[in-house]
Amino acid sequence: MQARDLPNEARVELKTLSKDNSDWVAKHLVMAGRLIESDPAAAHSHALSAARRAGRVAVVRETLAITAYATGDFALALRELRTYRRISGSNDQLPLMVDSERGVGRPDRALELGRSVDRATLPADVQVSLAIAMSGARLDLGQPEAALAELEIPQLDPDRAFSYSADLFHAYAEVLEELGRDTDAERWRERATRAEEALVEAGLMDEHETVDIVEEELDLDGTVDETVEEGADASTPDEEDEPNDGTVPTEH
Repeated sequence: MQARDLPNEARVELKTLSKDNSDWVAKHLVMAGRLIESDPAAAHSHALSAARRAGRVAVVRETLAITAYATGDFALALRELRTYRRISGSNDQLPLMVDSERGVGRPDRALELGRSVDRATLPADVQVSLAIAMSGARLDLGQPEAALAELEIPQLDPDRAFSYSADLFHAYAEVLEELGRDTDAERWRERATRAEEALVEAGLMDEHETVDIVEEELDLDGTVDETVEEGADASTPDEEDEPNDGTVPTEH
């Protein structure tokens, strides 16, 4: 494991640090990324170590927030996401902020936060993640019809598979099931499965990859023929203070 294993965009952010410190922090960020799925607690420990030496670097606070969220510490995740947003000026983690508000038991605040940003200014994958988080907040409030409406966005296209489509289709299916529309729910689950399979075959499971289309044609014998094309556009179906010394506040 080397500092150069960290993605270049993140390494650029660390250039404000000394060479030795930059390498040390980069290694902890690499380990946090490697462990986030298998051992969130260990990933969080690495993120904390990085934050102690680079608390003013956006990617470090972002990593700390993500690992806190993964361990279920939604209050810490929310505080760190606010700091990350202030430092970076980015709204790309807005969906995680909305979900963290849900995690601390404030679905009303989650909806208010989600509505505070013009969704058209967000990347397509962030728009989808935000719609899913907002739908969850509606379900928390016992509003399944509104939860379904939150998911009925341009990206909910059954004829196209993007890197985010499977998650969106699954979320839509879950709300349909909540509404007692089991047949429709099963149909969307099948679409989610087909989207996953098409993307795996195309090798595009990275959430930042380009768009793919899944087209289906019914043969005379009743079987489904699926083809995948790349590069098409989606169509519409329907505060806390930052620590002055660069360290993470002790209450974190």
